Amino acid sequence: MPESGLVKLTLLTGLAVALLLTACGRSSGTTGGLAEFDRDGFEARLDESELPVIVNVWGSWCPPCRSEAPLFATAHQQFGDRIEFIGVDVQDTQEGAAGFIADYGIEFENLFDRTGEIRQMMGGIGAPITYFIAPGGGLVDTHIGVIDEQQLALGIDELLAQG
Repeated sequence: MPESGLVKLTLLTGLAVALLLTACGRSSGTTGGLAEFDRDGFEARLDESELPVIVNVWGSWCPPCRSEAPLFATAHQQFGDRIEFIGVDVQDTQEGAAGFIADYGIEFENLFDRTGEIRQMMGGIGAPITYFIAPGGGLVDTHIGVIDEQQLALGIDELLAQG
């Protein structure tokens, strides 16, 4: 085998071993990025919340989710001290989720829901979905589909009026 072929083979073998070791080194509690969605913990969190909560269900594979992500990032910057924001990434990969969050500068907590269980729990279908939740966990409103700036502002106003 020519020397350049041996170098390529050695580099590829080293890369494969490094990737395998990285994958095997992940903790079993998460899939390497976002915390896994836990139904009981999530329900308790909403029930115990002293602030209103906006839950946005999204996926990095979802073009409408990408169009609304900057709105949520800005809303969190403006209202994050009075409203809790939680993103729920559904039916995605950890890598896709991490890229999405980085691309849009999202600074609020996001959970990883590989199976889409939160949609089933809250009665939704597809993504994006936005849930507006009063302090103590009561559902105020659900917006199915992409949300625009005006709709998000109205939902925020409604939550703040109840808080």
